[in-house]
Amino acid sequence: MPRPNSSRLLPLVATSAGILGLVGCGSSEPAATAPSTSAPSSTASPTYTVTASTTESTSPPPSTPAVPSGNNLCGAGDVELALGKGDAAAGSLYRPLLITNAKAQPCTVQGFPGVSYVAGDDGHQVGEAAYRIGTKGDPVRLKPGQTAAAVIQFVNVHNYPDDICRPTPVRGLRIYLPQETDSNFVPMPGTGCANDDLPGNQLSVKTVHPA
Repeated sequence: MPRPNSSRLLPLVATSAGILGLVGCGSSEPAATAPSTSAPSSTASPTYTVTASTTESTSPPPSTPAVPSGNNLCGAGDVELALGKGDAAAGSLYRPLLITNAKAQPCTVQGFPGVSYVAGDDGHQVGEAAYRIGTKGDPVRLKPGQTAAAVIQFVNVHNYPDDICRPTPVRGLRIYLPQETDSNFVPMPGTGCANDDLPGNQLSVKTVHPA
């Protein structure tokens, strides 16, 4: 996923500063406790911290196809994103990315969201985008107001030595819906690793499923 220079990051609604503060030194748009890539023991409760996402027109990741015209895929401007409550296990925090259809017509989402840390007023990417765990799931059709979810794993980056991690303050997450070229931002202040060659994955994501 690219590191877009975006000046359109909107003011954030404070959400999960406390959570990431605990995880420490750890795409619309825009982070747990010892490093691990183990799968979550369970998904989080549907109760979540409401975070109004913002939409940005940015360059898509090279591997992300443009959304074909005339289909009913959920786009960045069609949804509201939020992070659900987290479950901690084996040095990581697992939180569901909640994707709610905010438009008047049904839309469909399928596959893996693109997820990365972003920092600064320009919204530059910090570290590698989230590693995909598992296989692409079935399409999830969302009626107006319905929600799908994709579990994100946040590794506690404090467990990496500083010279390997290169800890960097982050503002939150840049989210690309599957097959979407515009992104949403979800506020989540904390710390990420700027090293693109970090051993292991500071972020991982599973396929979208019904919430």
